[in-house]
Amino acid sequence: MCKAPPIELTSGGNPKVLIGTSLGDIEVEVFQGKAPITSENFLRYVDDGLYDGTTFFRTVTMENQPNSEVKIEVIQGGTVPKDRAYPSTYPPIEHETTETTGLRHVDSAISMARMKPGTATSSFFICIGDQPELDYGGNRNPDGQGFAVFGRVTGGIDVVGKIHKQPFEGQRLEPPIEILTVRRVS
Repeated sequence: MCKAPPIELTSGGNPKVLIGTSLGDIEVEVFQGKAPITSENFLRYVDDGLYDGTTFFRTVTMENQPNSEVKIEVIQGGTVPKDRAYPSTYPPIEHETTETTGLRHVDSAISMARMKPGTATSSFFICIGDQPELDYGGNRNPDGQGFAVFGRVTGGIDVVGKIHKQPFEGQRLEPPIEILTVRRVS
């Protein structure tokens, strides 16, 4: 596992995005300079209003991953339905590893979900606590490439916690938490 020191990032010039949910608002700072590919992808979905009407649909807790050797805690959302009017999703993006960006899956980090490298589209997740196994070289994904951090929650971490504690079946939130609107605020 890569053991790079954490980097300190300031809010100077970074875009901020407000994720309005049925449980409250979450403010996110997007690290455009550190993760340009992933940030541009996320902001494209934001600017085109494609996250509006999606949901937080997954919560991963210590209790609901009994068969996972490497346990994590996150909430996941933002999958744009395929049946939406064009464009429903943009093409998958190149994978920006944490080794490349210097960013880490620390408490409140926001990152793109993916299957294999180069498959990320709209779905994102927010870390609950530090999740180093999601970084490059971590053991959560067998390919060892980790996931692509592109920002952090700067407001509404209590809302993230509420979502994480909602009723679930397996890892599916039951019911999912509505994402009403996602907009830039700076």
